[in-house]
Amino acid sequence: MQGSLEAIFSLKGQTALVTGSSSGLGVVMARALAKAGANVALLARRKDRLETLAKELTELGVRSLALQADVTDEQAVEAAVERAEQELGPISVLVNAAGVSPLGRAERHSRDKWDQAFAVNVTGVFLASQAVGKRMIARGGPGRIIQISSVMAQGANPVHRVVGYSASKGAVNNLTRQLAVEWAQYGITVNAIAPGYFPTEMTIDPAHGEVNADQKAQIEQLTPMHRLGHLEEIESAVLFLAAPASSYVTGVVLPVDGGWTAW
Repeated sequence: MQGSLEAIFSLKGQTALVTGSSSGLGVVMARALAKAGANVALLARRKDRLETLAKELTELGVRSLALQADVTDEQAVEAAVERAEQELGPISVLVNAAGVSPLGRAERHSRDKWDQAFAVNVTGVFLASQAVGKRMIARGGPGRIIQISSVMAQGANPVHRVVGYSASKGAVNNLTRQLAVEWAQYGITVNAIAPGYFPTEMTIDPAHGEVNADQKAQIEQLTPMHRLGHLEEIESAVLFLAAPASSYVTGVVLPVDGGWTAW
């Protein structure tokens, strides 16, 4: 019935596309959208991981499609979006979760690392947003576009040396605002989620299978909740911004950070 919880949050019958869905928060968000009933197209470079996740999502009763593509390749992104819409239906939710975080002290940070951060974290976000956004506009909307930013877009990182990452995520925040303003007239909302520290492939030390102990201690000290986030704690944020009822929320950067940005 109108106003029910399902009416507010259900994505049944909709199609979502999640970039960067072969690992980390992209996987978590793809699962959340599938739980809400959306058919989910998965886009990343590691096709074997995508196919494994696609099979998992179909067991939730939705359709899923693995699309191998590099988000920095405009033609590949365009082709992937076209195929997703042909096989799953018009994309009404886009989550841009693809990202890289090259490490290195600022005075030694190579131009290649800097360019990689901006190519994936900014240009890739723009290309996917443009490919999906123009189709949403042609259909007359509505639509939901959700960028994955970072708390490092709003302040420096005292734990890791990631000058290119921090700068690129700052760009993502303002790209979010610009698209929100330009596309509001079409009923397309554009928002960003700014996660704090979560235990993902990007933060876990592969030699130990967990976040480096010294770095974890720093993170806990700098976070008012004194812990890293639990992966499931990102699900509610993406579902809120993707929800049909969130049609008056746009241009927002939503921190999910245990209070990191509240100091």
